[in-house]
Amino acid sequence: MSSKKILLPQPIEKEAMEILQGTGYEIVLAPDPKPETVLPLMKEANGIILRTGIRMTRELMAASQDLRVISRTGAGVDNVDVPVATELGILVTCVPGANARTVAEHAVTLILTLMKQIFPLDREVRRDNFGIRYRYLPQDVGGKTLGLVGLGKIGSELARICHQAFEMKVLAYDPYLPAEIRKGYEGWVRFCDLETVFREADVISIHIPLTHETKNLISRRELGWMKPGAYLVNTSRGGVIDEEALVEALKERKIGGAGLDVMAQEPPSKDSPLKEMDNVILTPHVAGLTREMVVRLAVEAAKSAVAVLSRRKPAEGIVNPEVLTHPRWKDYFSDK
Repeated sequence: MSSKKILLPQPIEKEAMEILQGTGYEIVLAPDPKPETVLPLMKEANGIILRTGIRMTRELMAASQDLRVISRTGAGVDNVDVPVATELGILVTCVPGANARTVAEHAVTLILTLMKQIFPLDREVRRDNFGIRYRYLPQDVGGKTLGLVGLGKIGSELARICHQAFEMKVLAYDPYLPAEIRKGYEGWVRFCDLETVFREADVISIHIPLTHETKNLISRRELGWMKPGAYLVNTSRGGVIDEEALVEALKERKIGGAGLDVMAQEPPSKDSPLKEMDNVILTPHVAGLTREMVVRLAVEAAKSAVAVLSRRKPAEGIVNPEVLTHPRWKDYFSDK
């Protein structure tokens, strides 16, 4: 039996566990994902399969004697200090695009729920106010303008659904999208600057990672550009929106409302003003957490970890390829 050890700070689905068990590697499951619990388990870990319950910091990673790979069960890696991992010669992998359709479906649900005013109507019917129907609160989705901040795998899937199903016009802001990829959207997606997206869209959906550049990218200025009745949807990361500015805009009814699957603090504080607002829909960071998707993400993350520890380069999902120039990776992979 191999002496390699794979550390799980949190449990993963049985389908993924079966993959690990078939390797002969030792599987170490932490009692809980607290840093102080995981730290002593890091010493002998060769691979880690990482969910969202803990952040891989310098202290944790440096505690390992021979950590080769941190494999994320998702596309985001904001709970890994990637520069430090690279410095230490640790490969970081993720599952790119695996949850694109699932997250796009959740974003569509938030958009429809907001524009059709489902929650306010539901509340009024329960209060025996059936006459609410004559206030004409819902609005047509067809023909409206969808604004996208980020046109990666999730954003493009949402664009396709909304354009094809509802004939929505699509505006997109994505300064990092290569010109050759933009050509594929000619005729149905209009690329423009951030101000144009916020001024012209009836609903804006955010699909960008949280980085130093994107933190609080959406603040008072951007929210001030929005139409008074426009909606803001975020299924990416809470930190890309200045939450204080958003609360202010919602309180003062400067925008129509918001659908948030992610927040700056998760879970939100008990006294978060967002909880008290009737023009906000909150879901607990579940856009990509359908049963089917959780299994798929865990399985793919397990496969990546096993591949690396078996000296095979993962087919996709390497976050920091530059780490492979580190001396410890010289002649490591057998399938070059």
